[in-house]
Amino acid sequence: MNKMFFAVLFFVLGMRVSTPALTQNSDAAASGDHTAPSYNMKAQSLEDLGRVQKKFVDLANAVPADKMTWRPSPDSRSFAEVFLHVAGERYGILALMGATPPASFDGKTFEKSTTDRAQIVDDLNKSWDFSKNTINGMSNADFAKLLPKLGPQANAGDVVYILVADAHEHLGQLVAYARENGIVPPWTVEAQKKAAEKKAEQK
Repeated sequence: MNKMFFAVLFFVLGMRVSTPALTQNSDAAASGDHTAPSYNMKAQSLEDLGRVQKKFVDLANAVPADKMTWRPSPDSRSFAEVFLHVAGERYGILALMGATPPASFDGKTFEKSTTDRAQIVDDLNKSWDFSKNTINGMSNADFAKLLPKLGPQANAGDVVYILVADAHEHLGQLVAYARENGIVPPWTVEAQKKAAEKKAEQK
């Protein structure tokens, strides 16, 4: 895992009061509201991660094969390396709360293991299945399970929160890569198409 990951990790764990669950709990304590929280982190995180996963796969399929090795600077990750970094961090981040990555996964070499689009998409799908199965297998109590090695009040829910934040960070990075190469993200193309169709119907 790189320095950016640890920066995100320490920021999130250091600012836990800003997470949805803790904000609700703090508000509830202040108002005397003792009803159960209405925010379902399990369902919401899976919904969010699922949508971002689709965007990763759609964008990977939209990047020309000869652009997979493109990088904005010599010291930056290439398209392929960012996609694989996303897939690899899913294993690494969830391992923080005890999930066991596949035996074949080698975090030290994974990012540079391929530039083949089909393999990259397959790796994204496999790591998403791993993430989905791991989170689906958690009970509400599991989300509140304390992880002292990560911080005095850190829990498994924080790890899932980090996974969501990390996914959005790298999606933004890949969109910037795409725009720099004249690649319009597929979901933007679809939105533009629907807008044009709606405009045509109104005439």
